[in-house]
Amino acid sequence: MEFVMQNLPIIICAVVGILLLIVEFFMPGFGLPGIGGLLLLLTSVVLTWYEHGAYAGLGATLVMMALSGIAITLSVKSTTSGRISRSPLILKGSQKEEDGYQAAPNYDRYLYKSGVAETVLRPAGIATIEGERINVVSRGGFINKGDVVTVEAIEGARILVKRVES
Repeated sequence: MEFVMQNLPIIICAVVGILLLIVEFFMPGFGLPGIGGLLLLLTSVVLTWYEHGAYAGLGATLVMMALSGIAITLSVKSTTSGRISRSPLILKGSQKEEDGYQAAPNYDRYLYKSGVAETVLRPAGIATIEGERINVVSRGGFINKGDVVTVEAIEGARILVKRVES
């Protein structure tokens, strides 16, 4: 028990560091939990090195790397097939087009239709096509307000237009 109490700061830094790395693994980007976890693991290794010597510090480094890998592996496994996978926070079903889901609105009905630029397009703006105001983009060219435009392509949610030459 005396060994644990003597090395409690090292143990706390290691455990909290690993937990923060697990949290970071499930969060997008590289943020505060990841940096904090790495700093705490580094602190535990440095404290071990300082208190018990170079060989203990090297051993602590190897143990921290192994424990971090094992903890992250078990977390990922639990997310895919364990207790976490049964959590309501995990999206289980797929969203299919047959069920009415769509990634972006379908603007195919505007393809090759003409309309009027309601705002200046430089290159993005608003045009009225078939009586509806929609966001459109020109191919890099400047189109004045009131010019007649034609939809030449649909790229997902982008509606590409060109000026109709009179």
